[in-house]
Amino acid sequence: MRRIRRCLSLLPLLLVPALGHAGVQLVVDGVDDPLKAAVTAGVSLSQYATRDVSEAQVHRLYDRAGEEANQALRPYGYYEAHTTGKLEQVGKDWRITLHVVPGEPVKVTSVDIQLDPTAAALRPIRATRRGIEKLKGQRLDDTAYDAARDALNNALTANGYLDAKLTVRRVEVNRGEHSAAIHLAWDVGRRYRYGEVRFEGSQFQPAFLDRYIPFKPGDYFDQNQLLTLQQALNGADYFSAVNVIPETDKARDGVVDIRVQLAPAKRRIYTAGLFVGTDTGVGVRGGVEYRWINRYGHKWKNDVVLAQRLKTVTSQYSIPLAGGNQRSLNFGVTYRDANTVTSQSRTLELVANESELWHDWVRTVGVHALTGTFSVGKRPNEPESTPGVEHGHSTLIYAEGSLSRKAADNFDFVRRGWSLNFDARSTAGDLLSTARFSEVMASGKWIRSFWRTNRLILRGDLGHVWTSNFEALPPQLRFFAGGDQSIRGYAYQAVGPQNSYGRVIGGNSLVIASATLEHYFTPRWGIATFVDAGNAFNDVNVHPKIGTGIGVRWRSPVGLIRVDVGTPINDAQHHGVELHLVIGPDL
Repeated sequence: MRRIRRCLSLLPLLLVPALGHAGVQLVVDGVDDPLKAAVTAGVSLSQYATRDVSEAQVHRLYDRAGEEANQALRPYGYYEAHTTGKLEQVGKDWRITLHVVPGEPVKVTSVDIQLDPTAAALRPIRATRRGIEKLKGQRLDDTAYDAARDALNNALTANGYLDAKLTVRRVEVNRGEHSAAIHLAWDVGRRYRYGEVRFEGSQFQPAFLDRYIPFKPGDYFDQNQLLTLQQALNGADYFSAVNVIPETDKARDGVVDIRVQLAPAKRRIYTAGLFVGTDTGVGVRGGVEYRWINRYGHKWKNDVVLAQRLKTVTSQYSIPLAGGNQRSLNFGVTYRDANTVTSQSRTLELVANESELWHDWVRTVGVHALTGTFSVGKRPNEPESTPGVEHGHSTLIYAEGSLSRKAADNFDFVRRGWSLNFDARSTAGDLLSTARFSEVMASGKWIRSFWRTNRLILRGDLGHVWTSNFEALPPQLRFFAGGDQSIRGYAYQAVGPQNSYGRVIGGNSLVIASATLEHYFTPRWGIATFVDAGNAFNDVNVHPKIGTGIGVRWRSPVGLIRVDVGTPINDAQHHGVELHLVIGPDL
């Protein structure tokens, strides 16, 4: 009974706080973001927007809100901010209005950086030092100052000054003159060099992976080179995991060793799937790839494509070569059965080439042997004997060289990027070939985003072939226009010079220019409009064809899907609309 009375006597004390519970609504005016957000976050009252608060707590918090708001603006350079407020009770809740006058900001009037001259002369360090010096004349902003200072500190470490210490870090603020002076000084210490590179977990003989190392023992330490090493090992496709670890804690006498932890990838991989493209039709693709055949890193890849208008069987064997630049010998064989609206061909091609990285370009030099039969000017479902259809059989032995390079901020969806490709091929006169020819081609693509949700994509192609016997060249060595990657609004390879029967047989020259504008109304979906122009032609008789249209873009889980509908402009021979479907990366 006594216990029950004691509980009843405590009940009013428990009810009093419950009856007094209320929330706080905070309103800040006089400043915009980011200052408004800083004031809101810096005032203790903001913590009670969804929490219970008593009247006594509200008054106590309100009394110090003005000073908290003023303090919140100091990291942004406002040292003379003045805040007034208004406290109102609205039902059970409280509304507090803070009116903020930020005052005149403090500006950086001088920057003094003391740094070893040798270190200061390095390009990456010069660039980050300029980032601090650019603060002069700007409003003092603690976040910008911290980021610029830390960037220089990180640049020193990244370029081998592993013992660098910031000995002076001072910002002198003169409120009366609204000025600030930045003083920074580093003791950089010695610059470290590379020592031994140790690979752990590799399935290859010890010296094999040395070809991927972009530096030598004794070179100055550079974190960008370590990133290049990691990217090269990932790109080799031998490993499922790559960790490059500089052993800075064990560094001695200015030398730091590098430890590389590796985990082998799955040795054999199989691929299979359906695909669709307006140039090829519906098809299936399958393949098997041996990421490595032996301890020397040899690779073997086999692919089969069976589509409505294209059938290929390809086998390629690659042998990595000693030395840097990722050199390799590549041997391949391809059987190709291709059908377009203007040609048919069945060819067998043998290839042997050497590829390597050369000044950030992929350079390939090799020899091709191509033989087969073909028909040009033949439309689908027409008999071979149709007048105007030209038939041929050729065997060509020719050398080929190519240079290619691409760069992007994100290859899955490019906002800033470009690609360039140059190809040249030639026979050695009539040696072992049905006809002599020389051919050059160039292509490029440029992508830039603007206003966050838009992309401009420019594309161009140029080509010319010199030959003593044009009729002996198979379709893949002639120039045609039209299709997804050419002039949209026309079918694949539907445009080019015609023979006396009005049949398209291809030309010796090509010029294509394209512009596409995309707008994304959600992160995944967008629309596009485009204009393509150009032609395949002989000599200088370009007579450009123009196609234009609209499209839809979808950033699907399997890659970017582009669906375009194009139509020719002012073309008496071609009319109507053409559907184009492309799945894959931009570059």
